[in-house]
Amino acid sequence: MASDWRDKKLYPLLGILLLSIFLYFNLGSNPITFPILWQSHMGFVSANSTHFIIVNPRAPLENQSTFYINGWNSYWLMQESVWAGPSRSRVSKMLKKGAEMGLTVCRTWAFNDGAGPNALQISPGVFNERVFRGLDYVIVEARKRGIRLILSLVNNLSNFGGKAQYVRWAQEAGHNVSSSTDSFFSHPMIKDYYKAYVKAILSRKNSLSGVKYADEPAIFAWELMNEPRCSSSSSALILQAWLNEMAAFVKSLDQKHLVTVGLEGFYGLNTTKGLEVNPGEWAASLGSDFIQNSAIENIDFASVHAYPDSWMPHDDMEAKARFLSRQPRIC
Repeated sequence: MASDWRDKKLYPLLGILLLSIFLYFNLGSNPITFPILWQSHMGFVSANSTHFIIVNPRAPLENQSTFYINGWNSYWLMQESVWAGPSRSRVSKMLKKGAEMGLTVCRTWAFNDGAGPNALQISPGVFNERVFRGLDYVIVEARKRGIRLILSLVNNLSNFGGKAQYVRWAQEAGHNVSSSTDSFFSHPMIKDYYKAYVKAILSRKNSLSGVKYADEPAIFAWELMNEPRCSSSSSALILQAWLNEMAAFVKSLDQKHLVTVGLEGFYGLNTTKGLEVNPGEWAASLGSDFIQNSAIENIDFASVHAYPDSWMPHDDMEAKARFLSRQPRIC
């Protein structure tokens, strides 16, 4: 009798569990999500002079733990996490492998602007919840593996929408916007689009963990833009002003996370001796300047994205190695 009673209770529970698993893996547009009831403890990372530290509010500054970056770039994590199943498994395996190798930080996209089934921001301020849940999954998996994320907020290039998509949105809305993508850095409406996007990201409540992004210690830093460039050096002051404004805006919403720019390490025309370490004369004409852009008050650290194979296609490996040895280190 006792066995019959247990079977009557057990079989319905198993049926509900199997149905839930089936729905989770097959309802791609609005998958059922299961809240994470327990998450590993992580401290926020801060910058202290030339070191990163894991913040312990109960310990004096001199006793804070130093945090060392050893990481990699996997821009595709959100895109692969949109659909439950094999793609998400690939994301989990990547983060697991990184942790097993002793890596601590992964840089990835937190943007995809424009049309297409996997666009995160469909139009200004309008989001695809299914894609947002993919980013939720990336963050939860990273924390599970002890990995921290650098999340980039917009692309300089037109891949995944980028600043060109923001310019098109403003033009389609009837604003008098120059066709030059440099207007991304100067037009008030486009700047408002970007700020609204940043606010939506930082205030997002993770559908899996219930933790707001601004309160998530698995996020190492916000990157304002992936490799900002201008169409000419004449826009350098406009870019500098944009970085100042947006870094301050991010900090006004979130004081817990670091902020960085996302530079390639080029030196501008007015930087003393900087031109000597550019990969070519063309690099000084793009409006970015590693020294000035990195010295902004609300920028916490700088990094360099170096691509000598693309920038110096006709040079041999020795010349490329010499170039990299002169590049500024992360600071």
